[in-house]
Amino acid sequence: MVVGKFYPPHAGHHALIAAAAARCAAVTVVVAPSRRESIPLAARLDWLREVHADTPRVRFVGRYDDHPVDYTDPLAWDAHCAVFREAVGPRPVDAVFSSEAYGAELARRFDAVPVAVDPDRRAVPVSGTAVRADPVAHWRWLAAPVRAWFVKRVVVLGAESTGTTTMAEALAAHFRTAWVPEYGRELTARKLARLREARPGATVFDVTWDRDDFREVVRRQQAAEDDAARSSGPLLICDTDTRATAVWEERYLGSTSPEVRAAARRPALYLLTDHRDVPFTDDGLRDGAHLRGWMTDRFRAELAGCGVPVVELTGPHPQRLARAAAACEALLAEGWRLADPLVAPTTTQPPRTPYAV
Repeated sequence: MVVGKFYPPHAGHHALIAAAAARCAAVTVVVAPSRRESIPLAARLDWLREVHADTPRVRFVGRYDDHPVDYTDPLAWDAHCAVFREAVGPRPVDAVFSSEAYGAELARRFDAVPVAVDPDRRAVPVSGTAVRADPVAHWRWLAAPVRAWFVKRVVVLGAESTGTTTMAEALAAHFRTAWVPEYGRELTARKLARLREARPGATVFDVTWDRDDFREVVRRQQAAEDDAARSSGPLLICDTDTRATAVWEERYLGSTSPEVRAAARRPALYLLTDHRDVPFTDDGLRDGAHLRGWMTDRFRAELAGCGVPVVELTGPHPQRLARAAAACEALLAEGWRLADPLVAPTTTQPPRTPYAV
C-alpha cells in the first residue's frame, strides 16, 4: 500500500509508486486528500493513472479524508486508517511503502512491513509542499498532465494586422515557453486554397463562412491549447481564443452562436493589441483594414465583463512587448494560491524529513 495526498503528484511520488510496483505482486495507491484542498481528487487520480498507465499491478483508489491530523492521538490514527482500509478493500496489506516519518507507524497498524523510499529526498529532491510554494522552481518534477493544470494561459488578441502573432511569438521567446498559433488563420488559408483549385483568381474576399466553421475553430484551437499546455513552461501564450472567435463570428455572420459563446474559457490574462500606430499589412489572408477600429472596440467590450484581467498594448512594438512582459511577470509573481492541506499541530508532528509529501 502507498498512501498520500498527492497534492500535487510529482516525480517523488512516481518514484515511490514505481519502487512499490517493482517489489510487490499488487499495489494499491490510496489518494486521500481533504476537501479543503484546491486540486480535485478526480484530477489527481486521472494524472496518476496516466503517468503509471504502463506500470503493472498498480491500482489507484481515491477517498476524501477530512479527519484531523494528530500523530499522538490513537483515535486520529484509527479514523485515518479506517479510510485507508475501506479504500484497500479485503486485500491484505503486506507492506507499506512511504517516504514519510509516519510510514513505520502506519505499517504497524496494518500489521505490514514498513519500506522507506528516499526518506531524505536525495534521489528526487522535491515535495508537494515545495511545489505548492513555488511551482515554477519545481516545474521539471511535474508530469505533463500536472503541468497542464498549473499552466497560466495568456491570450493575445486584436483586430487584423495589429501584431497579435508577433507578440505571441515574442513573449514565448522571452519566457522560453510554448505558444499556440491561430487556427482560424490556418482554416482561412485552406478555404482559399480550395477555392483557387477551381478559380485561380479567387481572393480572401471570396471565402465564405458558416456556423460549423466557427465551431471547428473553437474545437481545434482549444485542443491545440490543451496539447501545448502539457509541454509548456508555467506560462502558455495563446494567439486568440474562443472569445475572439465569437467576435469574428459576429463580424462574418452578424451574430455569435450560443455554442461558441458557451465554450469560452477563463485564461489568466488577456493582452489586447490596439490597431493604432500599426500599419495594415495585406498578406493575402486579411480583408478587414476598414474594420480594425470597430474590431478593437468589440474586443474591448467583449473582455470588459469576462472577469479576467485585461492589459491593452499600444505604441511601437518594443513598448508593447515591455508592457506585456511586465504583465506576465506580475502574473507569475501572484503564484497559485492553493489552499493548505490539513496538517498536524507542530507539537504532534513525527520526526520530519526536509520536505513533506
